[in-house]
Amino acid sequence: MSERSRSHRKGKGADDGSREAPMVPRASFESYYGRPILKAPVWEDDIAYYFFLGGLSAGCALLSAGADITGRPALRRGTRVGGFAALGLGSVFLIKDLGRPERFLNMLRVFKPTSPMSVGTWILTAYGPAIGTAAISELQPAWLRRSLPGRLIDALARPAGLSAAALAPAVASYTAVLLSHTAVPAWNEAQEELPFIFTGSAAASAGGLGMIVAPVAEAGPARRLALYGAAVELAASRRLESRLGIVDEVFHTGVAGRQLQWAGRLTAAGAIGGALLGRRSRAAAVASGAALLAGGLFERLGLLNAGRQSTKDPRYVVEPQRARLRARDVLHVAVAEIQTG
Repeated sequence: MSERSRSHRKGKGADDGSREAPMVPRASFESYYGRPILKAPVWEDDIAYYFFLGGLSAGCALLSAGADITGRPALRRGTRVGGFAALGLGSVFLIKDLGRPERFLNMLRVFKPTSPMSVGTWILTAYGPAIGTAAISELQPAWLRRSLPGRLIDALARPAGLSAAALAPAVASYTAVLLSHTAVPAWNEAQEELPFIFTGSAAASAGGLGMIVAPVAEAGPARRLALYGAAVELAASRRLESRLGIVDEVFHTGVAGRQLQWAGRLTAAGAIGGALLGRRSRAAAVASGAALLAGGLFERLGLLNAGRQSTKDPRYVVEPQRARLRARDVLHVAVAEIQTG
């Protein structure tokens, strides 16, 4: 090696602690012709509506099963019908996002346990008929109820409702797994909190709907479910927004930041209002329930837009990768010291 090469390789040392100076300057947070490193998600707001309505339906399935067992007919009827209606409307938004209805059916041709989309499709396929049977039993007219088909539907209503309740946690959470298994930084980095946010929000939204459709005397379980779900959702959201380092910025700025702020405010107001005032005032119960539903919708919209925003700045892609590499290097050094120590 020439003297010039030796002198060039000497220096104050690289950032990794070696004695050699870096031959190439550290990469800046720029991309080719200013283009983002990742493509932005192609999902429109329709998919956020689907996430919200699917979670609402799942929460209603749990609440209606409990109301059926404990003898609360108005709460059972309202949440069964509301859960089925939410699933139906959510399916419209899902099919609109897919473009063609047959794409959903095509996903049933195979079952891939490693694919959240495939697993979610099969979960919905089992969940839909169950919640539908329970809801139809509440909607059938008196003349049909007296017939043999009507009596059969009534006999199947409770088993179907319990089956829907058993599948409800998977319905509420599979979309969180679907988001976190993408390369979008805001979603991938949040994989520890997203299932708690989605299931907590589903419970809070269903509790809100229960307070709207049931009289105060029957809505006690709905108020408690809303309070519990809101506490889980808000705690997981605060942890998410304070844990992610530089990616945390997308949850506090822009459209996503405003939507998530409104989500937190409305969810907290609805849960507290329902717990303190909803047990005495029907008007307060309805207002609190509406706030919880709005909070759940803003939560999904905010998370969707946070993902979009996190793909636009190369920093949100590069910096977490560097942090993981540094952590891995530190771990390797520690293991090597233990082995040689």
